Amino acid sequence: MKFRVERDVLAEAVSWTARSLSPRPPVPILAGLLIKAEAGTLSLASFDYEISARLEIPADVLEEGTILVSGRLLADICRSLPSAPVEVATDGSKVTLTCRNSRFNLATMPEGEYPELPKLPDISGVVDGDAFAQAVSQVIIAASRDDTLPILTGVRMEIEDDLITLLATDRYRLALREVTWKPTTPGISTSALVKAKTLSEVAKTLGGAGDLNIAFSADSELIGFESGGRRTTSLLVDGDYPKIRSLFPENTPIHATVQTSSLVEAVRRVSLVAERNTPVRLAFSEGQVTLDAGTGEDAQASESIEATLEGDDITVAFNPHYLSEGLGAFSSTYVRFSFTSPPKPAVMSAQDDVAGEDREDYRYLLMPVRLPNQ
Repeated sequence: MKFRVERDVLAEAVSWTARSLSPRPPVPILAGLLIKAEAGTLSLASFDYEISARLEIPADVLEEGTILVSGRLLADICRSLPSAPVEVATDGSKVTLTCRNSRFNLATMPEGEYPELPKLPDISGVVDGDAFAQAVSQVIIAASRDDTLPILTGVRMEIEDDLITLLATDRYRLALREVTWKPTTPGISTSALVKAKTLSEVAKTLGGAGDLNIAFSADSELIGFESGGRRTTSLLVDGDYPKIRSLFPENTPIHATVQTSSLVEAVRRVSLVAERNTPVRLAFSEGQVTLDAGTGEDAQASESIEATLEGDDITVAFNPHYLSEGLGAFSSTYVRFSFTSPPKPAVMSAQDDVAGEDREDYRYLLMPVRLPNQ
């Protein structure tokens, strides 16, 4: 095999494909990157029995062939090369990379032992990549990072006709985001539980390439994504996701609206004195919300900012990290808090102007920290 390709094109392709490689592969051969050169095209693929990634780039193919080499090492080498054409050629069991005066010799792995990559299922529909990436970023903050609860490390995708609903929870908060798409089969109704980490990678690396194709396998075991000549598949998380939609309260008699940027900054400042596992308190009254943290002999901080309130005065306390992450997910000018009572979960939603209706396409539910007098 022998081919030539620009360094920037090769480095970016290798880097993207190598993202899916496991740091601790179940078998050594799965640390490899499968590279196939034929008819002016170079295809790169990786697979770890759970996630696969594949892309194609144009290349000057002088001799067709297939090689398997260490993916992470190849990615490191490609990033370090000067900006010039790279020539890759096999020599027996070795592969040589030449770029200007740089030359690397790598050992190849037996490509015949590499497992067959799963095929991308039939395309189920198309979604705007940017909209999907934003939706994912807003939801994955609520997914659990505790691997002892694998179900909660996933994001549930619920599809009903032209609407995708993304849901995630770590038991202390819940995020829900709706995004429209164009299904290939009208009236489609299905669901999938995808690892939050996988969905995050898809959003970051495929979301900006225009339309994003989403494919669900008929056996409900696999999901695929394709955009800009790149495709990735992932096994779904096995198990029954809790019915968390019911946690959103039906009636919320108390509503408070605050300018998002002002509240973000106030929470950031007041949280500086919040010791580990201590909350930030928010006291809403007509015309303002007062934030405070710290008690007794410890450092204390308080700050008041403008707010509107519908209903009775209310004081609630939240984990400052969960509150900050939730606020950071809103791009709207205002954020609206909806309460039933202080010990009950609060729902945050977007609002474009102080007197307008809240937008329910994104909702972030946050469990409060119970105060001593509640």
